[in-house]
Order: sequence, then structure tokens, then C-alpha cells
Amino acid sequence: MTASSTTPTGPVAAGGADPVVLVAHGSRDPRAAEATRALARAVSAARPGLAVWASWLDHTEPGPTEVLSTLAEAGHRRAVVVPLLLTAAYHHRVDIPAAVAAATTAGPTLTVRLTDVLGPADGTVAPALLAGLRRRLGEVAPGRFDALVLAAAGTRDARARGSVGRVADALGVEFGVPCRVSYASAAPPGTGVAVARLRAAGARRVAVAAYFLAPGLFHDAVTESARAAGAVAVAAPLTDAPELAELVLHRVDLAA
Repeated sequence: MTASSTTPTGPVAAGGADPVVLVAHGSRDPRAAEATRALARAVSAARPGLAVWASWLDHTEPGPTEVLSTLAEAGHRRAVVVPLLLTAAYHHRVDIPAAVAAATTAGPTLTVRLTDVLGPADGTVAPALLAGLRRRLGEVAPGRFDALVLAAAGTRDARARGSVGRVADALGVEFGVPCRVSYASAAPPGTGVAVARLRAAGARRVAVAAYFLAPGLFHDAVTESARAAGAVAVAAPLTDAPELAELVLHRVDLAA
């Protein structure tokens, strides 16, 4: 098994705080897996002594079922699973619970607590999430901008899109400018279209906040279309921002 560099091995790992298993979507792009490993390291560094494992639903190994089974075999009786997802759509409702069930119905007994996703939980946008987005924007657009686009991966789930809209609203209030949502797939408008609409409405300096946890083809496409439409800056994904590590730990604490 290949896990994050913070991963403990063997029976010694059975003591102390319950281990944390991060579950990412997975991508063919190797940059995405490295971003997840970097976040696992950041979470572990933010809370010394906490065992943090990285796992993926697709394209990269190990999967969450394999990690949880390994923990049970090492003597753990409890674990916390944190979905590295920004919306509570299909992967959160179906894929991750199925992976947990597969691990807990076979082998040694293991109690798993599944946290909320990193996006808005119960309609609330976490301050740490906004702070992470603000950090990434500050890295590429330290000057003023008069409008924002929040670019997300996209989903057909209307409730999930609503949660993205809440983040956009909160980000707009944070900066005191209009903030519109765009998607890289599955739903309109595209990022270039959103930027163009804001410019047509009179905005002259439109920046794009990236509602992504890791780099990949979607973020690349968003960057290209935004720049072609005249955006002055496109933020990097959240990856291992300190605020994102803080948010993961907050989800862990709430689950406890």
C-alpha cells in the first residue's frame, strides 16, 4: 500500500488518537494525488501525533476500504473518515459510505465516524474555507478587483450547486464585490462566460477564485477560459493551504 508520508504502520499505531483517513475523489493527473498527500502532511503537522492516511476513490491507490481494513488489522477499533469533497453530492452519499461498509463488514471490528464534506455543512460556510480561498486569491491578485468568479468543478446535483452558490455569496460579501459561480463541467455557465458577463456589466478587473482542492484538467480548463475572457487573475487550488488543514481538523473534532 502507498499512503501519505505521515502514515504509521504496524501494531504500534493502535495507540493514541483515532487515525484519520482522508478520502479524495482521485484523478488521472498525478498532481492531484500529490496535492492530497501534501494536505495529509499538513494536517499531521498541524496536530503532532495524529496519524493521517490519504486514500482515493478512483485512479490512485490505496482506496479507503483498503486503508480502513489495514487499520483494523493493526489493532485500531475506531477511525475518522474525512471526505475531501467540496459538495455533498453522489460521492459523499453513495461511494464513501459503500467503501466504509465494505471495510466494517469484514475482518476485525472497526467503528468509523464519517465527517461532513469540506464545503458548507448545514448551510454554513466555514470561516476556514473562506480564509483559504482568500489566501489563494491574495497570492495572484494582491491588488483590487471589482468582481469575482468562483469556479467549481460542476455537478448535476441542484442541492450541491446551491452550496457552491452560498460560498460565492459569502466570498462576495468578504470582498465587497459581486461574485458569480461558474463550472468546469456538468452545469452552466462556464468560467469564461461568467467572466465575460461581469465585464459586459461594467466590471474591469475580474478575478477568479478556484473552488478546487487539487490541480488537474478542470482547473487548467478554467484558467485558460478565464484568461481568454479577460480575467486579471486565476487563483490556484486550495491544496495544502493551512486553512484547509484547519478545516479538516475542525471536521474531525466535530465528528468526535
